[in-house]
Amino acid sequence: MKHSTNPQTRRGRGPARRIGRSLALVLPVVLVLSGTLAVAGVNWSGAAPSSPMLTAADTSSADASSRAGARAPHEALRDALLVELQEEDPGVALTHLQQAVNDRPSLAKHCASIARTLGKAAVRVYGPTKAQSYARPVCDTAFASGVVTAAR
Repeated sequence: MKHSTNPQTRRGRGPARRIGRSLALVLPVVLVLSGTLAVAGVNWSGAAPSSPMLTAADTSSADASSRAGARAPHEALRDALLVELQEEDPGVALTHLQQAVNDRPSLAKHCASIARTLGKAAVRVYGPTKAQSYARPVCDTAFASGVVTAAR
């Protein structure tokens, strides 16, 4: 059997090959640029813009603002959330705790202790059954742990 020996070879392999080559050249450039822009957009200094919750706590009274300025950020956050828990409900305080930790990752190591404190305070204000109804998985369910500890 004789194979055809066509001296003409196809130039290129059609539009799919051209598109593939174009993507192979352009895609890495786009990925590197988007990654660079994403890294440049992150606040690496650790100084987060002031959250509305902290400013609300600072303006609640002059005494609270003078104490908050001298205290660590996690202590000021805890105090603000405790005030918020009493004025509104634990669900709002837990939401703001999660937002604060998302905005300022340096607070993550204090998240569980703050949530546990909120759980204990919620038991004092609302009782164990009602306080437990506000539990959600913020900071590895530390809020629920605080509710259980205070209910004993």
